Amino acid sequence: MSKEVKPETVSLCPLNMAAAPEQTPLCIFGTGDLGFSLGRRLLQSGYRVVYGSRRPHSCGPLPPGTQVMSHGAAAQSANLVFICIHRENYGFLETLLPELRGKVLVDVSNNLKKNQYPEANAEYLQRLVPGAHVVKGFNTLSAWALQNGPSDANRQVYLCGNSAEAKQTVAETATKLGFTVLDRGSLSAARELEDFPLQLFPEWRMPLRLAVGLTAFFFFYLLIRDVIYAYVEQQKDISFRIMVSLANKVFPIVSLIMLSLCYLPGVIAALLQLYRGTKYKRFPDWLDRWMLCRKQLGLVALAFASLHVLFQMLHIHFFLCCLFKIKENRTSEFDTAIAWRTDSYYSVGILGFGLYLLLGITSLPSVSNALSWREFSFIQSKLGYVTLLFCTLHTYLYGWNKFLRPSTYKWYTPPGYMLSLIVPTVVLVVKLLLLLPCVDRTLTRIRQGWERTDPEDGCEKSLLA
Repeated sequence: MSKEVKPETVSLCPLNMAAAPEQTPLCIFGTGDLGFSLGRRLLQSGYRVVYGSRRPHSCGPLPPGTQVMSHGAAAQSANLVFICIHRENYGFLETLLPELRGKVLVDVSNNLKKNQYPEANAEYLQRLVPGAHVVKGFNTLSAWALQNGPSDANRQVYLCGNSAEAKQTVAETATKLGFTVLDRGSLSAARELEDFPLQLFPEWRMPLRLAVGLTAFFFFYLLIRDVIYAYVEQQKDISFRIMVSLANKVFPIVSLIMLSLCYLPGVIAALLQLYRGTKYKRFPDWLDRWMLCRKQLGLVALAFASLHVLFQMLHIHFFLCCLFKIKENRTSEFDTAIAWRTDSYYSVGILGFGLYLLLGITSLPSVSNALSWREFSFIQSKLGYVTLLFCTLHTYLYGWNKFLRPSTYKWYTPPGYMLSLIVPTVVLVVKLLLLLPCVDRTLTRIRQGWERTDPEDGCEKSLLA
């Protein structure tokens, strides 16, 4: 009896290609989650897809309409090959050198940690298959993003490679899939691309550290002034106030300081430009990093403001107690000044929080992409300063005339709300100075390209002439 020979190709519900012209397929090495999602996305975009597998007859579920072949047969049938396997399994590619010669190999692999290997995966792949053109790309996309299509958060595909033609081929495919392509240069940038998925909130580190530091400082500061002071000086145990009352003092303080820190770097940058008389000199690195994380600072500040609103709702009965004080079954005399202060305090706070929410909503990519630059700048800059003004005024109304009372300064320390007013007050005062016509006119000219001539430079130029 003759031995049955299994074919190298298996069709999975092939599409009817009779009416369509023959198209060169794209090849995918790897039938895992990423390979499955990538193949499905390519099919939806009109490509023919073939999979290369060690076991073509038992490789698991794949998208309908694709074909499964051995690695060698799949590589011969396509000019573009996606390598969707781990670096540890690259070894078999050395046996496919003739089939992969001249092909474009897209390395989509990532590592478990930074500097796991002495060289990037894409560079190692290029060394294994020197006759191919290796392009690093698609490694920053998840299987979910490939299946569901690009969104605002993950629509970018980073590419790098030594062959411009190979990168152009991959870029055209990525564009057809609906992604935006960013070329990062030669293959030496592959390690940087492979480190992208390993980064855990890199832009949030400084805002979160700052928020934790401010929260811890003011929590212990207020704990000493309110709870420990009452226990030591007045023999009162008010430790029960730590969970709600004390927290409700910390949250608005941290929120106001962090909101003012969003606009402080812009003020510093304007002062530097006025001092230098030009916009063409780079800002210090610390100021650049500060300005890049302003969005994150604002969102963290909004989170603390939201917590303050929720905690304040637990204390809403205090508002009524300010108007009607019941003592010995008698209602105290109505104080119109206190009523005005209380109503103003709450109304200004509500308006400030409403503007706060507007700033947070417009910072979302899905919303900001629908706005023009002028609209986005108006909301985030001009309305941002108005928000800071309302929140600062809200805090001043909270303090009112308490700063005149000696009892306010427990153990000769100022209350927390006074400390929180320092930075926003400085920002608002300096901003008002920058809005003066004589200052604003000069700053506008500088930002339009005008440069102030240095007298010493003018003397040197005249001598040289």
